[in-house]
Amino acid sequence: MQDRPTVLVPIRVLEGESIPEGVPELLANAHVVLLGYHVVPDQTATDQASTQFGDQATGRLDDYAEMLEDAGATVDAQVVFTHDGDQTINRTSDEHDCLAVLIPNATQPIENVLVAVRGIVGIDRFVRLISGLFAPGDGQGISARVRSALSSKQVRSPEVNITLYHVADEDETDEDVETLLDAVATRLAEEGVSEDAIDTQITRGGSPQEEIVETADDYDTVIMGESDPSVKTFLFGMRADQVAKQFLGPVIVIQHGEPVGDEDDQQDANEDRQSEADEETDTE
Repeated sequence: MQDRPTVLVPIRVLEGESIPEGVPELLANAHVVLLGYHVVPDQTATDQASTQFGDQATGRLDDYAEMLEDAGATVDAQVVFTHDGDQTINRTSDEHDCLAVLIPNATQPIENVLVAVRGIVGIDRFVRLISGLFAPGDGQGISARVRSALSSKQVRSPEVNITLYHVADEDETDEDVETLLDAVATRLAEEGVSEDAIDTQITRGGSPQEEIVETADDYDTVIMGESDPSVKTFLFGMRADQVAKQFLGPVIVIQHGEPVGDEDDQQDANEDRQSEADEETDTE
């Protein structure tokens, strides 16, 4: 049985965001870090906002957590009042060692998944996430109520088709790209994903983001790597507009691993995270 991949799902819990249709089934085999956050003005203390709105936020997040758990996921839910949503998302992802962050658009039952592979860097994390979510299993984590309401295809996803997709640079040969994608396919098969469910596709010309958006029209979900060391650039920047907003389904962004640096770098990073945490208030 595959270990559950840890996926961060950030929700602006007091601004009308929720868990869209289809997302619980997509994450049925994941461990979900459900972050309900609310950004408060700089002049407002986070503990003051927590006192005023904490119960409301926690009640909503508990309902969303129950939806995910009913579908089969394990959930760690956390409400945070913060002055900086970007920092809160990054810190939470680091603290929980999340493999990926979900941009939770609605989706139909998952049948076709587009996996945008840029290169060999981070392939281990791709394999862990994809095999954890989609390798066949028995669906034992799903509640009896939800099991009775879902088709067998939705209970677990051996029928999911996975396309490994690469936008080739001018200096890349088809042979080089095929070697890369075949290596990923082999790793996935070793982790239990059916070889018959894996396909590869190579595209040339245009920017990677534009090509991914155009190709994604035929898919239910997109999985792609983080293109900047900070996830906030993808979630809230131009690349999010190009992919997550133009593509109507959910986008799963695989995170960089922990950067390797000297002790001073690590100490600075730890101090930055502590400073961010000091400006937040968690609601239990």
